[in-house]
Amino acid sequence: MPGANVFNYISFRAAMAVIISLLISMVFGKKLIRILHKRQVGESIRDLGLTGQKEKEGTPTMGGIIILASILIPTLLLARLENVYVLLMLSVTIWLGSIGFLDDYIKVFKKDKSGLSGKFKIIGQIGIGLIVGITLYFNSNVVVKEKIYSPPQTMIAGQAAGIQELPRYAPQATKSLETTIPFIKNNEFNYSRILSFLGGNYQKWAWLIFIPIVILIITAVSNGANITDGIDGLATGTSAIIGVTLMIFAYVSGNYVFADYLHIMYIPNCSELVIFMAAFVGACIGFLWYNSYPAQVFMGDTGSLALGGIIAVFAIAIRKELLLPILCGIFLIENLSVMMQVSYFKYTRKKYGEGRRIFKMSPLHHHYQKLNIHESKIVSRFWIVGIMLAVLTIVTLKLR
Repeated sequence: MPGANVFNYISFRAAMAVIISLLISMVFGKKLIRILHKRQVGESIRDLGLTGQKEKEGTPTMGGIIILASILIPTLLLARLENVYVLLMLSVTIWLGSIGFLDDYIKVFKKDKSGLSGKFKIIGQIGIGLIVGITLYFNSNVVVKEKIYSPPQTMIAGQAAGIQELPRYAPQATKSLETTIPFIKNNEFNYSRILSFLGGNYQKWAWLIFIPIVILIITAVSNGANITDGIDGLATGTSAIIGVTLMIFAYVSGNYVFADYLHIMYIPNCSELVIFMAAFVGACIGFLWYNSYPAQVFMGDTGSLALGGIIAVFAIAIRKELLLPILCGIFLIENLSVMMQVSYFKYTRKKYGEGRRIFKMSPLHHHYQKLNIHESKIVSRFWIVGIMLAVLTIVTLKLR
């Protein structure tokens, strides 16, 4: 067909993925909300003394199905499905989405407010963490091209002539556990170095470090997104901001010219992930059409667990997971606020006989609600902080 060659371009397929995911989420979303209303699949709200909270009683939940469909369909249509990274992201989306769906199903249809037991959620997250870690460690298609710098004599001669020394890449891609570490010159860190004290062939035991780290990151970010999903549009908008940043990283890491210019590792075949993340961003923005205040539908755990897991695995795949504490700062502070609140309450109850609190309520967004700040203003301010953190994360490419 005339013009079909445009499908060879990552940029065109990414743009199409955004458009298709937006259309699916907006059209399919409207129909799904109607179906959920008819079946009375409504959110059961606990009375926490928050302004406007009880008015949300009965709002349809399980809207994460909209997000999952808006991610999966454009990816299946437009991405190269033989690509190991794409297959991995599809697996993570379905796996964590299914765990979240099961949790929502128990809450809504079985009328059990506790939902799926926490230990089963953790087991599910550990399971997908094992699959991701083993795949990224052992799969022969998961490789990088390492940077090769000029020999010292050539470099000195070049500097004397006013020529800046630039890295070049090895002709052959190799297996490596190198990842990006922010704010450090030649900002790469190899996980196997942690075991260097073993001597000899210590690299062959690197999986003992890498796989547990992968599990920890997936569990932390997935639960962080789940906790952040407490007020209308907060988790969805924050995830979209993070997604745009990761999409930029995937594009430059998979492009030889940009990777060389930015002095970052070149990861062959990872540019296909741009299509997946474009669909992810489109799905989040499209879902905001119905999830922004006042929400017509909640994503439930079906969406929030999947969103966090996708972000974590995507960052690990493009070797940017150590940037997540900055990029996912909103998720991190929400997680920390809960941990601090619970720990301090238990400590003071043991010491003084009564529990005391650091925040009026946790997670942090509820603390601001208790201060009578309108939730739409809280969400907007959290988004602004998220954008600042995203810009800072991108700046780390040059700030070393």
